Amino acid sequence: MERMAWILRIWGLASAALAVAILFPWPQSRPQAQTIRSTPSDFSHLAHASALDFGASFDSTGCKFSALPSFRVTRSFRNGKNCFSNNKNTNELEIVCDPLSIHIAMNLDGAYLRGSMAAVLSTLQHASCPENVVFHFLVSDADLEFHSLIQNTFPGLKFKIYYFDVSMVRHRISSSTRQALEQPLNYARNYLADILEACVRRVIYLDSDLIVVDDIAKLWATSLGSKTLAATEYCHANFSKYFTASFWADKILASSFKARTPCYFNTGVMIMDLVKWRQNNYSTQIEQWMEIQKGRRIYDLGSLPPFLLVFAGSIEPVEHRWNQHGLGGDNINGNCRSLHPGPVSLLHWSGEGKPWLRLDSRQPCPLDRLWAPYDLFVSPSQLDS
Repeated sequence: MERMAWILRIWGLASAALAVAILFPWPQSRPQAQTIRSTPSDFSHLAHASALDFGASFDSTGCKFSALPSFRVTRSFRNGKNCFSNNKNTNELEIVCDPLSIHIAMNLDGAYLRGSMAAVLSTLQHASCPENVVFHFLVSDADLEFHSLIQNTFPGLKFKIYYFDVSMVRHRISSSTRQALEQPLNYARNYLADILEACVRRVIYLDSDLIVVDDIAKLWATSLGSKTLAATEYCHANFSKYFTASFWADKILASSFKARTPCYFNTGVMIMDLVKWRQNNYSTQIEQWMEIQKGRRIYDLGSLPPFLLVFAGSIEPVEHRWNQHGLGGDNINGNCRSLHPGPVSLLHWSGEGKPWLRLDSRQPCPLDRLWAPYDLFVSPSQLDS
């Protein structure tokens, strides 16, 4: 944090006008996490957490309808005999704060909803203790009935829905190589430590374009040691390509990686220590890099580079089996990709190509067929038949 402040001060001297534009809004952008949590009402400006139905839409005849697609109902997933659970928890706070729970955070939005539903199903289907899993869903559209959809599709699922106020980040987002990377909800993970209850000390963040094919408890058991973040690292990747020539040419900005050996890591699967995150106020550090980006383009890839700037070279590495990423191809053409060598616990279609779109177009890649069994989507034609 101190080094980041030093970089900003020095860099500000070189570009006074931009420094003024960047530095002055920061104190007003978001109170400290402790302040946000002082009372329930103080939290409302950041995110409105609710496990209640968001409300209904009605057609001209007064009949209720949903703008969300339809999905098949799954079976109830129950714990095995060797699972420890507290089924006496009845209210929402007790469920969310259960110390035996495995906490998973995911986004829910219209474009990726089909992928999210498949990700949830795959997680439950391979979990040894599915009743110990609690999902924290982040949404940016309060008019859609996500709660009813999740509740009806996954009977008995423990979950909570949080409304993320996109106005927090919209003015900080810069253009990316792919429009999907510019969506404000992509940045909600930056604020998980502020949005989730203080009793949630640790969370697994999962993207919506993946399936889990192993017991999620194994990933949850990852030891972070003194680190705040754990993810799969790829140190053979060309790290310099994630930032512009302008960034590397600026000795002050490039020095942010001094005393670190930075490696690329994929942010679609992360274990996050929320206690350490809150203590170090990493949300603000990420915001600061986003503000610099708005004034001077230092990267091209959406929400990933700020994470790299703050954490690269300082994370706990996770086995590559837990993020076989890149199956969606590159960010332009979405070409077919093959698996990386080694075992597989999670398949991740990061990149332009998504398995549900390629399957619908009848031009799937070979690995897309591994995603298909988890697809719960019911097309309008299937509803009519």
